[in-house]
Parts: sequence; structure tokens; C-alpha cells
Amino acid sequence: MSAPSQPLLIIRPPRGWAALNVPELWHFRDLLLTFAARDLKLRYKQTALGVTWVVLQPLLAAGVFSLIFGRLAGLPSDGVPYFLFSFVSMLAWNLFNSVLTRSSACLVGNPHLISKIFFPRLVLPVSTVGAALVDFAVGLVILVILMPLYGIRPDWQLLLLPLWTVVLLMLALGIGLFTAALNVSYRDVQYILPVALNLLQYLSPVAYSTVLIARARPLVQTLYFLNPLASLLDAFRRCILGTHSPPAWTVAYAIFASLAALWFGAVAFKQMERRFADVI
Repeated sequence: MSAPSQPLLIIRPPRGWAALNVPELWHFRDLLLTFAARDLKLRYKQTALGVTWVVLQPLLAAGVFSLIFGRLAGLPSDGVPYFLFSFVSMLAWNLFNSVLTRSSACLVGNPHLISKIFFPRLVLPVSTVGAALVDFAVGLVILVILMPLYGIRPDWQLLLLPLWTVVLLMLALGIGLFTAALNVSYRDVQYILPVALNLLQYLSPVAYSTVLIARARPLVQTLYFLNPLASLLDAFRRCILGTHSPPAWTVAYAIFASLAALWFGAVAFKQMERRFADVI
């Protein structure tokens, strides 16, 4: 058989706005699902408790927060039991933290794939979302069991849960794409990121309510809500537990910041992608 006169596939480095090739991701959707399934299988491989850690981690964290901040410090929890307040917060935080952490390390964790095989590198960080969503779904099942025990009934705002979940994922993935690309050239990122996330957890209303921030000066409140996680966690708790609603401007800002983070992270990732195989 004679060779085709025209090449079947031409591989060129991305340029400008054309770097965001969403149809290409859809074309490689089988590979994306394979990576997601692999990540899910390897996450708890050779662990004694296995998938039980998905349940234990938010439960233990919620127990510690309710003991320290609820009983000892006596902080408010928007009229709901502090344990449930902390558990819902941890579900949202763990989803954000899992996507950001795993997407940041996905490139340096697969150097053999990056240097030897052609596929859209964007598939690797995007695939981390699947495993994180499975963990999140397991946590929601536990929450469904806990809410009747505490006498909490959700209202119509529960319908907004998918919206806040998607916005939270956009923020985490956007930052993760940028840090993943940066981590290829500067391995300091893998040491800085855990410290930054620990600080961010306490600068965000995970273990406490933003009612405390409302008592501060207007300038302090404005600076605090520059962190988009502040209003996203508030909105997440509001749709499940019926706690207080965040200010409207903070919600609009958080949605815009998440969209901007995803766009910037994707563009930065594609612009730095041409150097991955040489540097990694």
C-alpha cells in the first residue's frame, strides 16, 4: 500500500487564542476517562481502610473544628449544629483542595507520558476532577444521612448546589492549571502549595462563620471577600443548611473570579505546554 499524499495529523505548538482547543478535549474523551479511573483506583491502593478515608477525613476534621471552635471558643454557626456546619464546609473545601493539589502535580507525576506520547496535555489536569467528584458524591451521601439526625431540612436553594459546585471546580481547576504548568519548570511550587493551602483554609470560612467578619470594619470586610472562596463557601452552606446568605456583590465577584481563573489558567497552561517535554 502506498503512503497517503497528505499527513493525517499535523502537530504544531499552540499560538494565541487558538490554544484553547475544547473540541480536542472531546476528541480525547476516552483517554480523559481512563486517566480519571486510574487516579481513582490508585488513590487508596495499598491502604488498610481504602475508600473509607473519603468518609473519615471530613468527619474527623468536622469533629475537631466543632470541638475547638464550637465548644471551646464558642463561635457562632449560623443557627445550625457546629458539627454539621463544619462537615458541609469540609465537603466544599476538600473538593477544592483535591482538584487543586492533584492537578498541580499531574504533569511532574507522569514524565514518561509527557516526553514520549502525544496527546493534549490539558487532559491530565482535567482528569483529576473526576476522582474528586466521586469523593464529593460519597461525602454527600453521608450528609444525607446526617441531616435528618440533626433535624435539618433543606429548602428550594438546594437546587443551586450544582451551580456552586461547578463554580468551585472552575476556581480550583483554573489555579491548578497554572500551578501545574509552573511546577514543570519550578519545582518549588510543590513545596509552596501545601503551605499556601493551609493558610488559605484558615483565611476562608471553613471552620467559622463569616458573621464574625461582618462585625469588622468595612475595609477589613472588603479585603476578606477578595478571597472568592469566602462567598463560595457561604453560598455552598446556604443552599444546604439554610445559613445566612453572602452579600450579592461578593457572589458576583466570586463567579467572575472563578471564570477568570479558569480562562487565565488554561491560556497560561497552553502557552507553556510547548516546553513540557524538554524540561520535565
